[in-house]
Amino acid sequence: MSDLIYLDNSATTFPKPEVVYDFMSDFYRKHGVNPGRSGFDAAIETEEIVHSTRKMLADLFNGDDPNRLTFSYNASDSLNMIIQGLAERGDHIITTFLEHNSVLRPLHHLQINGVAEITHIPFDENGYVNPDDFKKEMKSNTKMVVVNHSSNVIGTIQPLAEIGRICKEKGVIFVVDASQSAGAIHIDMKAMGIDVVVFTGHKCLMGPTGIGGSYVMENVPVKYTRFGGTGVRSAVKTHLEEFPYRLECGTLNIVGVAGLNAGVSWVNEQGMENLHKKEMALWTKLRDAFHQIEGVITYCANNNKDQNPVLCFNVKGFEAGDVGTMLDVDYNIATRTGLHCAPKVHEGIGTFDIHGTVRMSVGPFNTEDHINQAIAAVKEIASIRN
Repeated sequence: MSDLIYLDNSATTFPKPEVVYDFMSDFYRKHGVNPGRSGFDAAIETEEIVHSTRKMLADLFNGDDPNRLTFSYNASDSLNMIIQGLAERGDHIITTFLEHNSVLRPLHHLQINGVAEITHIPFDENGYVNPDDFKKEMKSNTKMVVVNHSSNVIGTIQPLAEIGRICKEKGVIFVVDASQSAGAIHIDMKAMGIDVVVFTGHKCLMGPTGIGGSYVMENVPVKYTRFGGTGVRSAVKTHLEEFPYRLECGTLNIVGVAGLNAGVSWVNEQGMENLHKKEMALWTKLRDAFHQIEGVITYCANNNKDQNPVLCFNVKGFEAGDVGTMLDVDYNIATRTGLHCAPKVHEGIGTFDIHGTVRMSVGPFNTEDHINQAIAAVKEIASIRN
């Protein structure tokens, strides 16, 4: 395992900083109790960690109220709560062809159940949507726009501020899936006109799996869709309306919150811009080398601007899955193959019918030697193609 070259950071970043492992272990051994449920010291100290993590993430997105930062299992969990908590019968919702199934599937279920009409905005040959297309598709009953900030397939970063401006002009709620960008790309909800941002902890925020959440701006009428214990006002028969309880019920994933706290702290210490610059330098080296290898096809990887370090490719004469297996078995390089839970992206780049692509995604602990070995491996595979 120590020799593994891990290039699947879009799925989950690995490894995590040592401080994340250490903090989670130490915290859970000393404070693995329910926050806010009791008045003894350990419970109070646990609640302090929960609140400080809310504040760190609220600050990261330029939100004013830490209590409007709520935790969930992951981005898919929060997107389900947000989409279903906002949608009403007769609504029109606009999204894009860049979305992950965490958006596509909740919206599709709304459509097939007759709740809402869904419109998908296409992306251009470079992997970007045109903000004007959103304006053209707006209707009198358009309730919300849901946009993936950065594609987990092609890594392109979408023009949120321009889309947000259009949404504000039209009075439409703007929801952003920041699964691939939170912790990597600056997000200012106020400046970008974002009403809801959804994140997951186990990617660029360097936390563990099983923790994610959302920040909801004031006056966004999201309904609660789950009911249960909150630890406060137990005599009230209905679920509590106020945040954070509105979107949280039951005991939080405390050790996950602690890991997220340590991960966000580490990212802040390193500097998002510094991490992204290093990763993009490695991505550029990988991309440039692949462009020189005969038989290797890359997708939407022609420029370095508004881009995350995600590169999808195929080798002529091979199935993507076979290339991934060779990289794993013969070269000990971990990648992701297939449709990456984002089938409409593959429809757009023409790889849906050929079972997708191979994806290499660079993380903060990758090195130039890792990239050199990946280039050499793909070159060798391409040289034996049919």
